[in-house]
Parts: sequence; C-alpha cells; structure tokens
Amino acid sequence: MILPDKSSAYTFLMKAIYDSAPEGLAARLANPGEFPFTRGVYPQMYTSRLWTMRQYAGFGSAEASNARYKYLLEQGQTGLSVAFDLPTQLGLDPDHPLAKGEVGKVGVSIATLDDMRTLFNKIPLDKVTTSMTINAPAMMLLALYILVAEEQDVSAEKLGGTVQNDILKEYIARGTYIYPPEASMRLITDTFEYCAKHVPNWNTISISGYHIREAGSTAAQEIAFTLSNAKAYVRAALSKGLAIDDFAPRLSFFFACHNNILEEVAKFRAARRMWAHIMRDEFGAKDKKSQMLRFHTQTGGSTLTAQQPENNIIRTAYQALAAVLGGTQSLHTNAMDEALGLPTENSARIALRTQQVLGYESGVSEAIDPLAGSYYVEHLTDHLEAEAKTLMQQVEDLGGSVKAIEAEFIQNEIEEAAYRFQQEVEKQKRIIVGLNKFALDEQAPIPIQEIDPAVQAEREAQIKAFKVARDDSSTRAALSQLAQASQANETIFPIVLEAFRQKATLGEICGVLRDSWGEYRA
Repeated sequence: MILPDKSSAYTFLMKAIYDSAPEGLAARLANPGEFPFTRGVYPQMYTSRLWTMRQYAGFGSAEASNARYKYLLEQGQTGLSVAFDLPTQLGLDPDHPLAKGEVGKVGVSIATLDDMRTLFNKIPLDKVTTSMTINAPAMMLLALYILVAEEQDVSAEKLGGTVQNDILKEYIARGTYIYPPEASMRLITDTFEYCAKHVPNWNTISISGYHIREAGSTAAQEIAFTLSNAKAYVRAALSKGLAIDDFAPRLSFFFACHNNILEEVAKFRAARRMWAHIMRDEFGAKDKKSQMLRFHTQTGGSTLTAQQPENNIIRTAYQALAAVLGGTQSLHTNAMDEALGLPTENSARIALRTQQVLGYESGVSEAIDPLAGSYYVEHLTDHLEAEAKTLMQQVEDLGGSVKAIEAEFIQNEIEEAAYRFQQEVEKQKRIIVGLNKFALDEQAPIPIQEIDPAVQAEREAQIKAFKVARDDSSTRAALSQLAQASQANETIFPIVLEAFRQKATLGEICGVLRDSWGEYRA
C-alpha cells in the first residue's frame, strides 16, 4: 500500500496494525516511543526523520582525512565518524618508537591541538555531529574537540556527538587498552561528570557490542556482555556520587549487524527491552531518556570476504536493512574493499549510496515498526532475551563485568563461539558465498587504498616542530599539575583541557598517567 504522506503512515500503522494485534501482544510490547521501547525509542521513528548516515573514516594525516570528510559530506553524509590510527588509540605520539610502521595506517594520526584543528578545518562543529571511535584516551580526544570548537566560537553546550569511551570491551575483545581497569573507569566517570555539567548534548560513552560480535560472539552474547558492561559503567558512576538521571540519558550503544536479518532485528528489540527494565527496575531511573537504549550500528566487518569483494556490497545492503528494520539511530555501512584495505573514495561512496537508496527508495522509512506483529520476530526476540539473561546472570554471579573479565569468563565464551563458527564454515555447515561455495578460480583485482609511507616521517617532523615552537615551562607546569591530580581524588578533565591549551601532546598527557597508574598487561 502506498501511503500519501508521513502522518498518514503513522495513523495507518497505529490503528490498522497496532490496535489489531493479538490480544495481549500489543499491551506487552507497547507502542514505539513507550516503555519498554521494544519497537523503537521514538514514536514516529523514520517517518519524521531518517537515521543519521555516519560513515566511519580516517587515514594518514589530518589533512587527508579532512578532505575525505568534506567529500563524504558533499555526497550527502549526515554525520562524521572519526577513525584514529593505532598509536593515537594507544596514547602514543607518532615519534614514539612503538608507533613505527603504524602511523596513519588504520586511521588518522592525532597528537596535538594543531592536528585536531586541521582535521576539522572549515567543518563547522555546530552544524555536524561527530562520533569518535576512541577508548583508552577518549577523554583526551574529546578535550581536543572541545578546544577546536572554542576556536570556532562554538560553545561546548552546542556540541553534539559521541565518544566511544568503552574500555571494558577493549579488555574483552579488542586490546587497545592502556591503564588498569580501575584507573580506566576513573577516566570514564570523570568524563561523565564533566560533560553532564559542560557538554550536555554529548553522548559520553558508546557501549560497544560491535567489537564483541566481531571477535566471534553470538547475537545473544553480544547483547549480554554489552549490557553487563553497561551496568558496570552505571555502577561506577553511581559510586562516584553521580545521580542516575544526570548521566544516563547520555549513555549510548554501538552494535554490529550481521547477515541473519530477522535474528539481528530481534537482537535490537531484545536489547532495548532489557535495558529499559534494567534502568527502571534495577537502577531506579525515572527519566524516560535514561531508560532508552539508543544505538549506532555498523555492518559486520568480519562478514566481509577478500574473495569476490563485490559480494560485500550485497552483504552490507542486507545488514543495513536489518539495522533499519531494528530501529537504529545511526548507521555506518562498510565498503566492499575493507577485507583488503581502507576504503577508496569510490568504495566509500558506494557504501554511502547503499544507505541513501535504503532511506529514500526502499519504502522502509514509511513504517514506524515494519515488522510489528511478526510471530517469528517476537519468538526470536523472546529467545534471545532469555539466552542473554542467562549469560548476564553468570556475569553477575562472578561479581559483574570487571570480575568476569579478570576471570576470563567473557573472553572464553566468545572464543568458544568463534571456534564453533569457524568449524561450521570449514565443514560447509555454514555457507559463505564465494569463500566455501561458489568460489572462483580467478578474480579481477580491484583498486586498494594505500597509505603513503612518507606519512610517518612527515608526522614525526610535525611533532618535533610543534615542541620546538612552544613554551616548555608552561607545558611542564600543566603536566605537573596533571600528575598531582592523578594521585588525588580530583576530576582531571579540566586539567587535561588546560594541558592541551599549554601545548602538551597526547603522548605526554597519557605518559604522565602511565607513570601514575601503570599499564595493564593481560
């Protein structure tokens, strides 16, 4: 049925579908925008506004990444998403010995206020929202972003976006941690506290199931371990004396979307319902926004194949469809060449066009909850919720996420699931098109994005020039103040801001905290 306008779509679906649902089902699920938000966090979902199309990008230098951001915005992207290189993720300057060979390779190299200024050159920060995938030094990169906004005369109150800031999944699945868990949690809750007062529209954490799923977890494990981590962050904030409804509305989530469309839709529904009850019934959150699970989705990087990479366009399209049917708030679609390298400009454009065709041509945005009333989706939702609750109880029995991570329970569960999956692929019990079935003897090569090795030397020279030009005494004084604060019960976010104002580098700031808190070794 073709509906004449968005308001008609809303009226039709509310009356003709929702009110005629089987007795008891409509009452149990509630309407979109109503507790427990099984069917969506907003009453009209995409009928009033599409999800944010937020393509993850960053490579080489700040100049190169700035050019890619401008290109994507020109092509219709509606939000920025920053990928940082490994040295930046580990709080190392590009001239550090451990940065050799990694500068600019898997994201953009950022170490100073100059770098961040260049990254967002001529991009008005009051006109875009920005997501930054950064964890151990998340506070530091957010501080740099705030300072660049100040230079643009954009107050922190006007900034919108997200910083990932989820360290627990780094211990579980990804490995870009710096400090021991207790110190890392302090950085996170300090960020909650500072932003609640000064950057109220910023999502201070994006609790990530994505990397858990990419490490090999099942859909139920992704829900369970993500929500268990989220509970740990809430408890840490409460123990710091923060009020639940002061910080919980700015908690956000980040999930993967893999190939089983209906299972993925059910996963998102189950996660929303579970989080709503956790926040209301366990933590006593009263604010409706505290009870909402708002999330960004990225299509599954681990599902992409180097063999017949064009097939990845199809995989990504189906995964994007599942994310939208599941009610995501923003979406990144992977490029077809990401099993081989960073996306080229052409493959990045195709990935963005995948979202645009879905949003503007497919018709799925005309329905608030397109799969409402599907018995199978409701069965899957209930099944995943029950399985996830069992896993979460096992985590609770171990003392919560931090203790479960230390006991390696979560890691072992994911590793076993990944092993089972790989066995199924190798025995052809699970078909991967173009890999273990319908393979080609030869395939035409496709262009691959390559990072100029000269970036390393250029970045080292920039850091050296930056340090020569500054007032070392002011920098040392700011770093000394940070060292003192790190040993006291003091919120350090404002001190990190001041250190960057005094031209400290990311590596120097993280180095001070390394000296104070030590480094985590698995």
